[in-house]
Amino acid sequence: MLGSMKHTPQDGFPYYFELIRDEDLHALFSTLSTFEFLESIDEKTGAHRSSLDKWSIKQIVGHITDHERIKMFRAFQLSRNEGVELWGYDQNSLVQNARFDELTMKQLIEDAFNVRKASSSFIDALSEKQLRTTGTARQYSITLEEFLKSIIGHERHHINIIKRRYLSDI
Repeated sequence: MLGSMKHTPQDGFPYYFELIRDEDLHALFSTLSTFEFLESIDEKTGAHRSSLDKWSIKQIVGHITDHERIKMFRAFQLSRNEGVELWGYDQNSLVQNARFDELTMKQLIEDAFNVRKASSSFIDALSEKQLRTTGTARQYSITLEEFLKSIIGHERHHINIIKRRYLSDI
């Protein structure tokens, strides 16, 4: 699948959305596969870095959760006001100023799961009209539904990195 993609991670939204394709929004936010995968990672492995200058697996999990929190707030704003600019953020600063490596994998997964439950609750309350509301992410005009799906695309991107670059070298 990755070999046939038009976009790269540097493209941001289009790449993440491409990882999702035409999957159902509610199904994307209700699947437990990411949490089940993360629960298979022990503490020692959670502290692993693929190289000294890369985030640990724990930091990646924390980043995925931070990303969803930030994007869900922006999705909330978009659902209430058409035409919102969906700005970016400095992921490295957020990770550097967090204490993800001090937390256990269990704590990080529980936090991610709680954020997901809140996200799902929000999504379940949206109307079809709200899901068609448009905003701008970088130079792309996107619907709220596309924006929400890209959150899971971002998650998949990082889970793929953990599987390919982190767990293959242990």
